[in-house]
This record gives sequence, structure tokens and C-alpha cells, in this order.
Amino acid sequence: MEPTTAALALGALVALTAVAALVLGRSPGRTRTVPDGRPIDLSPLGLEGPGDVATIIQFSTEMCARCPGVRRALSGLVAPGIEFVHVDVTHQPELASQFNLLQTPTVLLLDPTGRARTRLSGALSRETLARELTALTSLNTPAGGTHVAAPAR
Repeated sequence: MEPTTAALALGALVALTAVAALVLGRSPGRTRTVPDGRPIDLSPLGLEGPGDVATIIQFSTEMCARCPGVRRALSGLVAPGIEFVHVDVTHQPELASQFNLLQTPTVLLLDPTGRARTRLSGALSRETLARELTALTSLNTPAGGTHVAAPAR
């Protein structure tokens, strides 16, 4: 192969790799509904019980670049009846195994019975978090009760 052709092929490969990295790096977080299950034991996480309306659990690690932003967004969504706990699993691998954590941040939204209803992971926007929490709380809040405020634009 001629040096010029090799250089062009290498340049094209580098450009393709850069584009793929940008596209994959900006992929949104994943949201999935959790099938009905048993209530989660919240005592290892430092909670006595679930919130009256909902419970938010955020799992993170020390090296997670996205976790502080997600934590700030979640803190802004807490309202009366909604419990929030942040769990750093860096030095607690048993919790990472117990909750099947494959990446951080991972957020669990629990109903008032302590059952996980929604699992979110990866890069999460405030809008996504608010939408999912509103969906959960609207199912569990009596008319005239507490609802999550819509995110400011």
C-alpha cells in the first residue's frame, strides 16, 4: 500500500472513531419500568422506611462524572412525602451486587410500599427525572396532594 493511501485510510478511521465516540457519548440515559416485586429493605441504605409518596435512591461512585449533576437535579425534585437517599457504592460492592448496578448513576424510584417502579441509569436530564417522578407520584397521590414541580425552562 502506498504511503499516501495508508495515511488517508488512517485519517478516515480516526475521523470515524471520533464521530462514533461523540454519538455514543451523548446517548441519553435509559429508563425502564421495574416489574412488580417485593419491597426493598431500605435499612442498609440508611432509611427507616419509604416516603409517604415516593422514595428516590441514587447510586453513584467517587469516579462518576455525571453523578453530581444527577444528585443536584434529584435534590431539586424532593417535595413533602418524597424521601431521597444518595448511596456511594465505591466502597460498598455488596450493595452494587444486591441492586445489580452496572453503571452509575443509577436511580431507583420506589412507590410508598417500597417497591421499585422505575430504574434510570446513565446520563439523565432533569426533565426525564421529573417526568418519571411525576408519573410515579400521580399514581400514588390522592387528589389535591403533593406533586413534583415541572422543571423550569
